[in-house]
Amino acid sequence: MKKANDEEGIYYMNSKEIDKIINNVDGNLAIEGMPLTEQDRDRIRICLSGKVAFNDMIKHLVEKHTVKGC
Repeated sequence: MKKANDEEGIYYMNSKEIDKIINNVDGNLAIEGMPLTEQDRDRIRICLSGKVAFNDMIKHLVEKHTVKGC
């Protein structure tokens, strides 16, 4: 893993490192009967590649799945 910017603490990973993390997460969740979907894998890949911050992705998912007032 290479550190790209000391001041901001941003790390960039190559696709092999990203896939290793995704497979590790998938394996752990599969043990609990909750394997990752392809969409889950894509979202994690997007965040780990630095295209979208994890907090922004979480905010998007919460908004997407929140039922608006009746």
